[in-house]
Amino acid sequence: MDPVTSYATAVVAGREIASRMVKLACARHLADLRQQSEKGLVWKPGEAQRAISFFPEVLVLPERTDAEEHVTAQTEEEATELLPFALQPWQQFIVGSVFGWYTKQGFRRFREALIETAKGSGKTPLCAGMLLYMLVADGEAGAQCFMAAATRDQATIAFTDAKRMVEASPYLAEIIQPYVNNLAYPANGSFLRAISAEKRGLDGKRVHGAMTDELHEHPTPVVVNKMRAGTKGRRNALILKPTNSGFDRASVLWQHHEYSRKILEGTLANESWFAFICGLDPCDACASAGHWFPNEDCSNCDDWRTEGPHWLKANPNLGVSLPWQYVRERVSQAIGMPSQINDVLRFNFCVWTQAVTRFFDMGKWSVCGQQIVSDEELANADCYAAVDLGQSDDLSAEARVWLLDDDRVAVRMRYWLPKAALEKYPNRPYDEWRRSGLLTITDGEVSDLDRIEEEVAEDCRSSGVKELAYDKRFAQQMAQHWDGMGLTCIDMPQGFALNEAIRRLADWVVSGVFCHGNDPILAWMASNAVVREGRNKELRLDKDKASEKIDGIAAVVMAIARIIVQPKNDEWDGTVTYA
Repeated sequence: MDPVTSYATAVVAGREIASRMVKLACARHLADLRQQSEKGLVWKPGEAQRAISFFPEVLVLPERTDAEEHVTAQTEEEATELLPFALQPWQQFIVGSVFGWYTKQGFRRFREALIETAKGSGKTPLCAGMLLYMLVADGEAGAQCFMAAATRDQATIAFTDAKRMVEASPYLAEIIQPYVNNLAYPANGSFLRAISAEKRGLDGKRVHGAMTDELHEHPTPVVVNKMRAGTKGRRNALILKPTNSGFDRASVLWQHHEYSRKILEGTLANESWFAFICGLDPCDACASAGHWFPNEDCSNCDDWRTEGPHWLKANPNLGVSLPWQYVRERVSQAIGMPSQINDVLRFNFCVWTQAVTRFFDMGKWSVCGQQIVSDEELANADCYAAVDLGQSDDLSAEARVWLLDDDRVAVRMRYWLPKAALEKYPNRPYDEWRRSGLLTITDGEVSDLDRIEEEVAEDCRSSGVKELAYDKRFAQQMAQHWDGMGLTCIDMPQGFALNEAIRRLADWVVSGVFCHGNDPILAWMASNAVVREGRNKELRLDKDKASEKIDGIAAVVMAIARIIVQPKNDEWDGTVTYA
């Protein structure tokens, strides 16, 4: 069995300690092995092994790292000893996955790779080694490889690692010419260079390989976007994104973290995106309640304060490049100085430190998708609708909701997006949804309100909608037009006024009666949804804290708000399972 599949098998079987997200990455690999023919993928274990072997056979670590539990003094000779870059099993999984998976057209499958591990795991040297492999072993003429960062100093740190590995390797030292800011490979006219966003240093590049080191320190997505744009002419291009965890859920890193999570969980599909995300885990109960990260008030969640094998979930190189004693000291300091807790959580345990809890259990959401409601079943059921309009260049959503005689609830959605948003939000799967016919793209820079108005009216008439809910802040004029068409429009208060509808939706999802038809856009929005709690435990959707768009969920909630005030629903006792 090849090293990648061996590691994946051990992780999924529980023989290798790993975070939940790493387990999902390993399960993805094993599933892809079984389904590669149907998915148009090809696993080449020989190519994976070739890349893995490059590290110990060609690369040399210029400094010795004490892998013992206790740090001991070294002689000068030991400190300068050159050691082969021997990859650990988790590193073999990353390297082998990135270079071993291909498309049926013969190109490498993965074009972007997010690697999120704790500080001291050696992710920067690992990615530097992968770029050196692409430089000399890919057979690409004129390959341009970059250490890209927001600032020149930041880019230089990663470049220095690569340069030192070149100088320490007898083989690479013979074929690569090192300069202050450039590693030239004259044999095929290729180079590896440090660049930054300063002084337009990212423009006009033809990127074969790039590393955007420490993505958590990037203030904007400009570096990643420029590197991605530069890969368009390269068939086997790859962007590596090694990083620690962050804290800001409006940051570019959080967007990439969340996008990766959804791919690994199966909410989104992107066969060209690889993700390896380490970190401590919540217990099953807390995960079902919406916690992405451990709940410190729960004794069953992974506890950063208590030493144990679970520390390896965030620190896969613990005991190798990272001494246990170092982590013990960091934990001890944080316990004694609470001001250091957030840094220790982020850098040493990969825990994002802004506390936001997602609302829906996506496992139960998936179960709801197993029930398909036919159009015939909807014909005699009452329908209520709602519209959530996006602002200017944003997404708009319409929800039609039916309450069936057997207490199941069916929903049908429609979405609109102005064409300009396709380029403005490249990390969102808008183009994929457009191609599949799930998302209507309208011409222009802003939302086409006339088209939305017309198509909503058509849907309402065809479905016999009893009431159409809207938010008067954004759709008052449109509602006047709908009134003129004979539709019954209801101005729907927002915020905590939707508390009962939010709780009713939660109850329907948990009980498995919310039949959403496996709508991938609505599932994406459900996975983004978070709520804010008021003084009296009432709930409201929190669009500011949501990782991405939740407009479809907002529309569903407004429609539900109209359903639950109808007289025939008075017998409902108000019991919900959301805690």
